[in-house]
Amino acid sequence: MRKKILLYVFVIAILIFFDQASKALIVSNLDLREKLEIIPAFFTLTYVRNTGMGFSLLEGALNLFFLITPIAILVLSYLLYKDRNAKWYVQSSYLLMIGGAFGNFIDRLRLGYVVDFLSFNFFGYHFPIFNLADSFLTVGVFLFLIVYLFDLGHGKKNI
Repeated sequence: MRKKILLYVFVIAILIFFDQASKALIVSNLDLREKLEIIPAFFTLTYVRNTGMGFSLLEGALNLFFLITPIAILVLSYLLYKDRNAKWYVQSSYLLMIGGAFGNFIDRLRLGYVVDFLSFNFFGYHFPIFNLADSFLTVGVFLFLIVYLFDLGHGKKNI
């Protein structure tokens, strides 16, 4: 069990490292609101500051995030421990959500906002700007929902 916990900590640390390193690169190379087009009319790096959560929901509610995020991380950590014998994709969903939550929480603690920079345009729709931590959270939640909607990894419908 000790090895598994060390593996969990290592994976979460790697996720946080990539999130924080990508944000540091953006902040050190782009001015606020500056855009760097990578794939014309599709993908742009755009440095923005987000005081809310995904899609700028609850903008300015920093104190709420200081309360909710540690609770969410503790609950997810408990679930990860409880499901330590579940399939790898169950555990991966928890690890992604924990890593993503930590990444954005670090920004809020250090800066008072979250650094966002990934900007996509899908057939004229400008998707809200996000970061790697948001991606980890989104993929983790999506995987979690698939796993639990189809009861994968818990004995009834194993794949």
